[in-house]
Amino acid sequence: MSIIADIPVSLIVLCSGLGLILIGLWGMLTQRNMIRMIVGFSLTDTGIHMVMVSIGYVTGGTAPIINDAVPMAEAASRIVDPVPSALVLTAIVIGLGVTAVMLSFAVRIYKARKTLMIDECTESKW
Repeated sequence: MSIIADIPVSLIVLCSGLGLILIGLWGMLTQRNMIRMIVGFSLTDTGIHMVMVSIGYVTGGTAPIINDAVPMAEAASRIVDPVPSALVLTAIVIGLGVTAVMLSFAVRIYKARKTLMIDECTESKW
């Protein structure tokens, strides 16, 4: 059996999410092009969503419905927490809206300045 098969899925998702957060932060902090900065923000946002989902995941867990399949005594250890999933759905919608606003600002800045380089946009006048 391979070593990767022994690693829980939640740990793989957690490490991937942390990797995306680091790549996105690198993109936001080192790039001078506004579109690349926006892509870095989106990568960071996606990484945060992955980390939140992996935190709420329970290996071998079931849906948070208490019935004959999950007795009341075992419910705390066997059901998946629905709150992180609900928060991630909300965060995805908010992240999409923020990304759309950033892209619209980038388009407006490009129409006014004819460049997307942040170094060229030091004046505060349009």
